[in-house]
Amino acid sequence: MCGRFALSAMLTDIAEEFSTNAIPDRSLPVDWNIKPTQDIYIIKNQKIEIASWGLIAPWSKTKVEALKSQSQAINARSESVHEKPTFRNAFRRSRCLVPASGYYEWATELGEYKTKQPVYISRDDNKLLAFAGIYDRWISPEGEIKDSVAILTRDAVNQLAKVHNRMPLFLPRDRWSEWMDSDIQDVNEVRKLMIFENPDQHLRFWPVADLVNSIRNNGPELIEPIETVPETLF
Repeated sequence: MCGRFALSAMLTDIAEEFSTNAIPDRSLPVDWNIKPTQDIYIIKNQKIEIASWGLIAPWSKTKVEALKSQSQAINARSESVHEKPTFRNAFRRSRCLVPASGYYEWATELGEYKTKQPVYISRDDNKLLAFAGIYDRWISPEGEIKDSVAILTRDAVNQLAKVHNRMPLFLPRDRWSEWMDSDIQDVNEVRKLMIFENPDQHLRFWPVADLVNSIRNNGPELIEPIETVPETLF
């Protein structure tokens, strides 16, 4: 899954990368430790907007219920997103991209790193990642409008599978336009957009310090590589 990510690019750089001049009225600070329920940028309908990370369940009746549902829906499994009540309507009609400089994963027992070793994953060409996302709008009983978003995940592949068994769904540039096209609502057609070769293309990763474990820590030092000792059985 994806539970923390980083975005160190300025809003103008994000706009250039995603070929849009439509930007929000306010900008978010650069952040190396983005956490669930936090405001993040999303790209939808060729515009950059702001939404809260974690999809609010449509049936939430209070702000407390909305926040609780968000914390449980930061990710949606690509294999079943079209079936889950919280996600299926957004998947069909409200898809977006989530820009990121990189993301963090905590190693499992699958590879060379010790269990729970933080690892940072980014592109090897320093371009932004484009997570596949789905979004929705929730209106509180008091009339407050809250846009929220979930990031899609899939089975990890190749070397990334030795870190963790899941990874975000990264969409290649040639799928961006169709993914964000709200006129495409046939579930089978949308699901086909998530299938392509080399889903880990251009990715690199390295171990980082435990600083990222605390949401109080934030800064470029969080993504600095560290030396690790491979795990052994004896």
